[in-house]
Amino acid sequence: MSKDIFQGYKGEALETLKKYNIRVWSSAIVKTNRGNFEGTILPRSENDDDKHLVMKIPTGYNVGIDVDTIRDMEETGYKKANYKIPEKEFPYSENLPRVKLFGTGGTIASRLDYRTGAVIPAFAPGELYGAVPELADICNLETEKLFAVFSENMGPKQYIALAKAIGKEIQKGVDGIVIGHGTDTMHHTGAALTFMVQNSPVPIILVGSQRSSDRPSSDAALNLMHATHAAGNTDIAEVMVCMFGPTSDEYGLLHKGTRVRKMHSSYRSTFRTIGDIPLAMVTRKKITPLKKAYAPRRKDKDVKIYPWFDDRVTMLYYYPGMKPDVLDAMVDNGYKGIVFVGTGLGHVNKELYPAIKRANEKGVHMYMTLQTLWGYVQMFVYDTGRDMMALGIIPAANMLPEVAYIKLGWALGQTDDPEEVKKIMLTPVNDEITKREPYNGYLVYQGGVPEVEEFIKKVRK
Repeated sequence: MSKDIFQGYKGEALETLKKYNIRVWSSAIVKTNRGNFEGTILPRSENDDDKHLVMKIPTGYNVGIDVDTIRDMEETGYKKANYKIPEKEFPYSENLPRVKLFGTGGTIASRLDYRTGAVIPAFAPGELYGAVPELADICNLETEKLFAVFSENMGPKQYIALAKAIGKEIQKGVDGIVIGHGTDTMHHTGAALTFMVQNSPVPIILVGSQRSSDRPSSDAALNLMHATHAAGNTDIAEVMVCMFGPTSDEYGLLHKGTRVRKMHSSYRSTFRTIGDIPLAMVTRKKITPLKKAYAPRRKDKDVKIYPWFDDRVTMLYYYPGMKPDVLDAMVDNGYKGIVFVGTGLGHVNKELYPAIKRANEKGVHMYMTLQTLWGYVQMFVYDTGRDMMALGIIPAANMLPEVAYIKLGWALGQTDDPEEVKKIMLTPVNDEITKREPYNGYLVYQGGVPEVEEFIKKVRK
């Protein structure tokens, strides 16, 4: 049997496939010590272990099967994967808005090849129409792939290129912009674009998916429908993140780019607005504003692009017992800005004081944010905070740590003057600093508590 029919398999897993004459993409019955499994044998990544086979079962989910538990395997069919997604010409409708979709990497939408179990990426308008035909009822879609990187590889270079591309599309007269983005660092990019693309006359919406499109619970298509509908129709002309509201398919939420954060590794409702409430609820047909104050959509093209960033900036997450050499190393390696993520109201231990003083003397710009995420830095309350301010650390109010990191890099991309940097940092662009936290801006439900359990039973479906 040729090597190409064992895609990605090695070691014990490869020998198991050879032993039973099983090919990748074949339909098979696998008998194990834990029961029998039936489905399609899928390829494996070269970096995966050699102890498991991967099978797509009829429910659409993938399972890993330990080769040590396998007693017998039988191939019942074979259909080679087809990676080409059928394209359909995306129809144009005079009465629908014009939306531009930028791709930054990964797959904003895809189609499952049910013959083989393969997930087929879709990005061109015709491919997207073939994968999510509902888009044709929402907007006139144009697409452009800017990057092909995972979200953890998005950084200043990509932020700047994306900001410039957005500016050009706004000048061309689009009604809204959608950015397909991996979820892990989507909130970083949302903050960066808020600072780099100001006074936008149209919505700019980042969207992604928590569950891959080969899973029955995938949120990819619905998130894309929500995002394109909002981009073309909402009156809110800001940088926003659009993802699931509840874990069900009821609606999505539009979060402000400077007040949003990914809060769960796998929940579809992972994105939460912190210290405020979301801007709006969105379905495929309706947009319901939740806040009265927002930047409204306009008919002009007067966007301002500020594509600046100095990458000599870092975040320092404080932990008890932190040694001064950690901070010294950052300064010695040329970092010009440090965002501390402190405990409580914004604290670090006294052992760091000499290193903080040295950093200040070398012109390093230092700002304090909170590990608590909710709430405000209050460095006037205790001696610790007062001492740190005297050493050069500036409280960043209720800016989220990642937002402060992005903003400090953006500020240092413009100037190195301490007073100018401080002015930029503490002057809100779009609610990265707010005067107060609303009464419902901090909600964390603790399971097990009787009143919370009673509430959950009413809303969970």
